[in-house]
Amino acid sequence: MSKYDIIIIGSGLGGLECAAILSKEGYNVCVLEKSPLFGGCFQTYQRRGHRLDTGIHYIGSLDEGQIMNQYFRYFGIMDKLAIKRLDEEAFDRIYFKERYYDFAMNYDTFVETLCKEFPQERDHLKRYTEEIRKVGQLISIEHLQKGLISQNGMDYFNTSASGFIQEITPNSNLQQILAGSSLLYGGIKDKSTFYEHAMITNSYMEGAYRFIDGSMQVSDELIKLIRANGGTVLNNKEVTRIVVQDEKVTAVEVNQEERFESDYIISNIHPQVTLKLLDKNRSIRPAYASRINGLENSYGVFTTYLTMKKESCPYLNHNIYLHQYEDVWYDKSRQIGPIPSCMISMQASSTHPQYTDVVSILTPMYIDEVAEWAHSTPEKRGDSYRLFKEKKAEEILRFIRQCGINFDSSIEQIYTTTPLSYRDYTGTVDGSAYGILKDYQYPQAGFVSTRTKLKNLFLTGQNMNVHGALGVTLTAMLTCSEFVGQAYLAKKIGYA
Repeated sequence: MSKYDIIIIGSGLGGLECAAILSKEGYNVCVLEKSPLFGGCFQTYQRRGHRLDTGIHYIGSLDEGQIMNQYFRYFGIMDKLAIKRLDEEAFDRIYFKERYYDFAMNYDTFVETLCKEFPQERDHLKRYTEEIRKVGQLISIEHLQKGLISQNGMDYFNTSASGFIQEITPNSNLQQILAGSSLLYGGIKDKSTFYEHAMITNSYMEGAYRFIDGSMQVSDELIKLIRANGGTVLNNKEVTRIVVQDEKVTAVEVNQEERFESDYIISNIHPQVTLKLLDKNRSIRPAYASRINGLENSYGVFTTYLTMKKESCPYLNHNIYLHQYEDVWYDKSRQIGPIPSCMISMQASSTHPQYTDVVSILTPMYIDEVAEWAHSTPEKRGDSYRLFKEKKAEEILRFIRQCGINFDSSIEQIYTTTPLSYRDYTGTVDGSAYGILKDYQYPQAGFVSTRTKLKNLFLTGQNMNVHGALGVTLTAMLTCSEFVGQAYLAKKIGYA
């Protein structure tokens, strides 16, 4: 039996960041990961010598003096990351109605670039970027230096993303283009909040980067830091029970046999899964459990990985979003049938920087589409599942060909993953890519506090605030503030 100050369940970014912070502050921490690979959505796995990223294909706010750069600098990993800044004039390209529209970095350049296509929309686009920037400034380095991790953004959580964009401009084409990368946050037209849209859009508009040779380097560097601080990080250790005694969590059972004791537990896995693992107790009320279990999860993705023949596919230093319909927002009612949209992202390579050896194509998908195999396990889903994936991949390749993109002559091998893969390898409920869905009409319902009624059980991860590297990092800071104090931690990061 092992004993720690803090056990962290799950090695996704939030769990590793909490472990890095708290081990730095002198706590004896232990991270338990059920899978062979660490990192959650930052996992990079290999197929025949090719590195395939799980869920993080680019990251924002990494320029000097920007917020993610500051957080990574605090961790001491910023200078150890191999990264590549995306094209400033077009980090994203939106394909809509058989034309491309570029998203440029820098607020003024963003406006000027879109004004080439929409010259009458300058004032509207300026107002759009002003509002985007206001949301981004809620989490500035200046606020950290004053002892605040984030200012209150509830007004933006109460505002519809699609509604705000429609209010900004009467031009229906521009409305769709501004929403063209909504796949980034699991965007749903009648639910998604402007806070999500603005925070994520602002982050990439500030400074968008790719990881060279895969995103798992972030996880690897954090794990090195945790271990250097005396912490423990273990894989193949699935927590199968959270032990509660006298209304306190006291230990976890691992793989239904080992027992690890701790004074505190931080769960980086989905709150719904956390509740299922908990022993019966009086502190977690049925009403709370019912609310958490009733929350809707965002959609997942079907990912088609194309591994390419050596030096056959020129590298493009931007992402491409393709849309088939006149409404770019993903609609569940259209999930069966033609491919509605997808995002194309290329892997940056250190060995042959002019070429890519992996192209990732992400398409929205709810787990309903693979419900037939819901009770199966990886590598044991049968021929029908394999044939389903092959058919879906061919549909996607046909769709991108219709948009003028053809990789056929360069493809060496095709690999695919579905929401079931996310469910089984990253532990997300319903194979959701973005965790609990945030609804602007009921924003409070989607908020899950990092503190629970069990006084030594805490939560972290993408289900608390906003998903993605930035949202998860903010939540990790809030979770760790429960241990060391917000003003202390914020200033320490702000002056790092």
